[in-house]
Amino acid sequence: MNTQGDNCEPHRPAHPGIFTMREAGKSDHHSAERCVDFPVSVVLPAGGTGERTGLQTPKQFCTFLGRPLISYTIQAFESVPWIQSIVVAVAKENMDLMMDVIQRFKHRKVRVVPGGSTRHRSICNGVLALGEEERPAVGRPKVVIIHDAVRPFVEEDFLCKIAMAAKEQGAAGAIRPLVSTVIATTSEGYLDHSLERAKYRASEMPQGFTYDVISQAYQRCSESDFEFGTECLHLALQYCGTNAKLIEGPPTLWKVTYKRDLAAAESIIKETLSRSACVITGGLAEAMNLADALRKGVSALDMELDIVPDLMGDNARCLLKEWNFIQVSVSDSCLSEVEAILVALEAENRALLHPVVVIWVHFSRTDELPVSERTPTAIMELASTAKHRNILIYGIQLKQSKHWERSVSRVAEIASALIRERSPALVGQLLQA
Repeated sequence: MNTQGDNCEPHRPAHPGIFTMREAGKSDHHSAERCVDFPVSVVLPAGGTGERTGLQTPKQFCTFLGRPLISYTIQAFESVPWIQSIVVAVAKENMDLMMDVIQRFKHRKVRVVPGGSTRHRSICNGVLALGEEERPAVGRPKVVIIHDAVRPFVEEDFLCKIAMAAKEQGAAGAIRPLVSTVIATTSEGYLDHSLERAKYRASEMPQGFTYDVISQAYQRCSESDFEFGTECLHLALQYCGTNAKLIEGPPTLWKVTYKRDLAAAESIIKETLSRSACVITGGLAEAMNLADALRKGVSALDMELDIVPDLMGDNARCLLKEWNFIQVSVSDSCLSEVEAILVALEAENRALLHPVVVIWVHFSRTDELPVSERTPTAIMELASTAKHRNILIYGIQLKQSKHWERSVSRVAEIASALIRERSPALVGQLLQA
């Protein structure tokens, strides 16, 4: 039975491990690379209209944090080194929109094909495209993974399990325990009977097949299957006699189905991006002391800080693994240190798939003049330019006082909130702690 999507009421889903590890540069691919030593490709059917979200835009193209949902899903697969190609099947009227997404977010492994009028027709078009691969070096895959474009939190370890089982059995699919009891109703709308929940599972994505099995299944299936069917595993069983291996998947497999699910997905990504930051001190003792105090303050907010004097040499690794930077400036109201961070990010030629946050914390002693009148305008101008590169700049002014601990705690709270929310409205603002 296929209940994918309809039972989707995410109860604070677990954080997507692939998103966190791959973006932070901390993943160890070796175990997956050892087990997946055969070509694997992905088909993402993305031709739906998203009627259940109640939005004008199809849900796969709905944007949060400056990026459409389908781009997050593609990124999850592109981050897996043993996946060779991704075919996205979209409605003909959205082909140009999909191509724009690929170009803007520098997706490398993606090919776009026209979708069909139904889910099975879209998947079939994607599978056929893999059999007619335009790049000879890629070739036909051994295993095809089919996944929903609106399930962005897929994990590499689970993909490995699906790919391996599909190669060995011919087909494999993700399942999850049923959340609700399933009942059958009469034509008059009364209870007919209920199913014993323990005997049934919800069919989820991803699903994997050897190329031969899934291509033959679509060649043999009926027009009725194309028009009304949704379950690929059933086609493999009915037309190829291939009984799929079912593997219980993690809670992260949930599907964006309703408008509220978009908010849940955005919340998860925001929280994932906000777990850590790099603090640059310039090597000054006062800045280092402030950074240490900030680290203690944000630790209570479930956030970790790396403290470095600069972003040169070995410290440059932070430019690739971090999405948040805090520049601590002491006795200097100019923004040259923030500009140096922007130059360093540009030098790395990093594709900024998510908004990067840069916070300038200016610490002024009691015997110093406040920041110049020009400073708020300067930070606003700098932030306006950086925003076009998906970099969000904020400022925090901290004055030395006898209530030192309270002031630093306030800076920690403001910085954590700015990193977590990534608010466009506060970009370029100089906030007072």
